[in-house]
Amino acid sequence: MTADAADPQPLSPDEDAAWRALTRIIVALPRIMDADLLDRAKLTLNEYLVLMFLSEAPGRALRMSELADLVQISFSGLTRLIERLERDNTVRREKIAQDGRGSRAVLTDAGFARLQSAWPAHLESVRRIVMDHLTGVDLPALTAALTAIIDDNPPSNRRSR
Repeated sequence: MTADAADPQPLSPDEDAAWRALTRIIVALPRIMDADLLDRAKLTLNEYLVLMFLSEAPGRALRMSELADLVQISFSGLTRLIERLERDNTVRREKIAQDGRGSRAVLTDAGFARLQSAWPAHLESVRRIVMDHLTGVDLPALTAALTAIIDDNPPSNRRSR
């Protein structure tokens, strides 16, 4: 068999090892963080992320579609999550007056307090589970590379099979 420019190039041993480690962490890290946050702060990782993104947004509010994109979950998954958070009085949903169809999630004072109480446990988990293993790694370069993977492959450019 002859190789031409159209043939895929095999991964080098270092590339293959990096790819395999990345695929493992993509699956395992959310589970690890989820279990740790549930144990220590009684929040899932996605619940924490919703509260965090809302706390950083102007007026502590985001359109549901924007929030789903930030948390990287489906719109229906976000809807179920927001319903749970509404029952806890940490988030409320309101219609957007300008468009009539859309709604936004709003972080309540109780939700902000819950986020503040969970933050120390989350920070400690991030340091222990992730950052302590990245000592000596060029973090700006890692951040740029990981961000480029997402930015260069937005959902609209992905082919569905």
